[in-house]
Parts: sequence; structure tokens; C-alpha cells
Amino acid sequence: MPPTHVVTNQVPEYVGLDLAADAPLLEAVEREGAAWSLDALHDAGRRAGSAQVRDWADAAHRNEPRLRAFDRVGNRVDEVDYDPGYHALLGEAVARGYAGAVWAGPDGLGSAPRPGQHVARAAGFLVWSQAESGHGCPVSMSHAVVPALRAAPELLARYGPGLVSTVYESGLAEPTTKAGLLAGMGMTEKQGGSDVRTNTTTATPNADGSYSLTGHKWFTSAPMCDLFLVLARTAAGVTCFLVPRILPDGSRNPFAIQRLKDKLGNRSNASSEPEFDGTVGFRVGDEGRGVRTIIEMVACTRLDNALGSAAGMRDAVRRAAWHATHRHAFGSALIDKPLMRVVLADLTVESEAAVTLAIRLAGAQDRAASDEHEAAFRRIGVTLGKYWICKRQTAVVGEALECLGGNGFVEESGMPRLFRESPLNSIWEGSGNVNALDLLRVLGREPAAVEAYRAEIEAASGADHRLDAAWKTILDELRDPTEERARWLAERMAVVLQGALLVRHAPTAVADAFVGSRVAGEHGEALGTLPRGVDVDGVLTRLPLG
Repeated sequence: MPPTHVVTNQVPEYVGLDLAADAPLLEAVEREGAAWSLDALHDAGRRAGSAQVRDWADAAHRNEPRLRAFDRVGNRVDEVDYDPGYHALLGEAVARGYAGAVWAGPDGLGSAPRPGQHVARAAGFLVWSQAESGHGCPVSMSHAVVPALRAAPELLARYGPGLVSTVYESGLAEPTTKAGLLAGMGMTEKQGGSDVRTNTTTATPNADGSYSLTGHKWFTSAPMCDLFLVLARTAAGVTCFLVPRILPDGSRNPFAIQRLKDKLGNRSNASSEPEFDGTVGFRVGDEGRGVRTIIEMVACTRLDNALGSAAGMRDAVRRAAWHATHRHAFGSALIDKPLMRVVLADLTVESEAAVTLAIRLAGAQDRAASDEHEAAFRRIGVTLGKYWICKRQTAVVGEALECLGGNGFVEESGMPRLFRESPLNSIWEGSGNVNALDLLRVLGREPAAVEAYRAEIEAASGADHRLDAAWKTILDELRDPTEERARWLAERMAVVLQGALLVRHAPTAVADAFVGSRVAGEHGEALGTLPRGVDVDGVLTRLPLG
């Protein structure tokens, strides 16, 4: 071999890791009551870190979904073809219970839930999302649709068993004939976006109790799901409907896919514009109460947004640490360089705060049904977590990518895909402004949620004077919250909440670094600018090396 072809100082393949070998995540799972799930979590982590799953993910992004509107002879079929890797990823996610299975208790749909089951599912979703995030969209939507269907007991009885199944069965068929079902959502329209009250899709009642829908949806992901929750307008106002792709008589429901979106990232997952023309829908909840009907669903998907962003951050930080551990420059490994250690420590602190808050919110989801305090905390906490964790993903992934230098800018490193994905969760299910305005609504209408937040912060009272001072500043702002300050308030409340959780639960090195930099403001504009005196070595013991 010519000497110019001898390769040295390149890092090993990023495979063979246990992506669940992550101290903050494992500690949070135990703390929130799901220690019984750790063996399954590690199994998912090893599988997610395997070469086969990596190859599935790569193929799903190289071979993007393709719309097949017509069959050979011109009949409309409105199907989307995916790479086999996408189906394989979905199959494993469903089999591991990350879709609707969590809503089935140990004795089946409607039985008493197992304590900690939402935490177990959330941790698994966080770990498995690090394998590939695009297929997480139908997984998350299927998880969120089940509680919304409680407003339509007959529909829940008909489709619930398929939605909570751990079997993935691709292809369109009459839903009750399939071993497992996936569900999607079609809420937004071109003229309104997040302002779903301006929807123009109409719903006309039929003699058999169903409705005929006419309209055009603007952003409907995973169009090959079996069922969709959509919003349409009746005489009473915006109403929620369940739309199956295949009707009970076996015929195809009109669902004309006009095009697939050409997106920045999330390329493995098709997002479409379906047109309804006499499309049959079954009402979910009362007429005119569609937005209220989907509130529980929105809480679930927003929590998954936070989990997905925490996953993206943790994966990016692990990849940066993997590179720095194996790459040498100027006489030693990168991870031994003082400046690189500060950068990695800062990334570690930010991503640990995200994981800690996300799993705390999953714990609230578990306890909300029987604990009013936890239900109130979930209401405000999910809004804050969705806003801030998702906001931080792009900055963290961008800095982690830079740790790889030019190699991080090359597709083979996996970092470009992570970076393209990084803005997504901050946009879907309500952008930053939507969530900031939602916070104002909570503050104005739900005093129990504000008190639950207060209790969470004051549980750390006296542990760090900088945290106590920040809480007083928030109290001052809460006396007169305004729309112009809504983003500042959402950010500050989220950061102080993360600080309180870390002070209570994280090692001193991590908590001190977070409070000093994020809460007290002793931090530069860029990552890698931690305050003087931070225990960098102590923080780096929390690196997720797998």
C-alpha cells in the first residue's frame, strides 16, 4: 500500500454502544419510579447503538419517501413508499411499546396503569430516538391519539386495541382487520397554521352519524398511518374528527395527497398535504369543542418534542465526546485539552439539564391521573420544557458538530443529519411564540399550575443563593406578565426549574456549573464559556460515552 494511503488518527466507527448507558437518564428513571424498566432500556440502548440499526437509519434518509398517487391503470391510491429501513425502525419502536402501548395497563386497554409506565416509555423513546428521529413522528402521534379518543368511547373500543398493540403492520387495510395501528394528525391549514380556529375545512353531518369533510390540510405527517385526528368546522364551530384511510366497508376514504413537503430535515418521514372531498370522519367529542378535545393529545406530543430534543442533544454530545476521546492533536487526545474539556463540560451540563427536566415531566404524566399537584405541574412544566429544551437543541448540536471540525460537516459523521433535525421540535406542535403565549394563558387562568411550579422551585430553597435570587426575580415578573416579555419569562422559568432540579438531584459539579452559568448569568454568549472555578473534571464524569 502506498504510504499516502496509510490512515492514522481517525476515530473508530460510532457503533457498538449502549445509548442508554447515560447516568443522568438512568438516575432520573429510578427517581421517577421506573427502575423496573432498566433492563429493557439497556436492551433498547444496545440495539439503537448497533450497526444494523445505524444502517437502517442511513438508508431511510438516503432513500426518501416517494408519493405514489395513482396505480398502473390510473386509479387513485395516494400511497407513500418508504425504504425498508424506515419500516424496520418503526417495527422495533412499536414492539418496544413506544407508540400507544403505554395506555394499555397490565390487564389490557382501560386497566389500571403500572406505576412508572410513562417514565419507562419516555426514557425508551429518548434512547430509541437517538437511532433515528424521523420515524418517531408516527410513534409519537399514535401515543398521543389514544387519550383524545376517550372523548369517543365507541371509537376507542373499535380502534383502541389496534392502537395499543405492540405489532407494526404496514400497508392500508380496514383498521379492525390489522394486528396493529398507527395514527396521525391533520390540524393545520395553509391560511392559519397554528391558529387552528381559523380552519376552513367543513364537516357536514350524514344520516348514519358520520360526517363528510371537505378541505385541504397543510401539514399532515406520516400519511400512511391508518387513522387521523383532524379538525373541521361544523355549524357549532371547530370540531375534532377521526378519519380512517380505509372505511369499515373496505373502501378507500378520499384522502388525495397533493404533494410531499420538501423539508429541511426529518427527511425519512413523509409530511403531506391531503385534500378531503367527501371524506368520511367520525366525531370525537362535542361539536364546536375540537380544540379542547385535542388538548390532552397536544400535552403528549409536546412532551415528546422535549424528549426528542433532549435525545438529539445527548446524541450530539456523545458523538463529540467519542471523537475527542479518539482523535489526537498537538501531542495528546483532544479530550485532554483544557479548552476542549470546557466545551464538552458545557455541552454536558446543558444536555443533562434537558434530560433531567424531560424525565421529571414524564413522571408528572404518570402521576397526573391521581395527583392534582402533579397534574397541575405537568400543565405548566410541559409548556416550559417544550419551549426551552427544544430551543437549546440547535445551539448544542451546532457546537457539538464543531468539536469534530471538518469531519463534523461531512454526512458520514452523522452530525449534519442531527443538525438539520435540530430546529424541528421547536416548530412542531407550536413554535416558540405559541408556547410562550400558552404560558401566559396558564398564568392567567390556572393558579394551581403556578402554585405547582412554585412548590417545585421552593423545594430547592436555600440550597444555592443564586437560585433563590433568580426565583425572586421571577416572582417580580409574575406580578405583571405581558406578551412582550412572554419569551423572556418562559426561558427564565424553564432555566430556574432546571436549576432547581439539578440542585436537588445532580452532582454538585453539574449543579454548580449550571446555576453559575445559566441562572446567575456568569456565562458568555457561546457554549464553552463556563465561569471560573467550575469543576470541569467532575462535570465530565457525566459524559454519555455509551
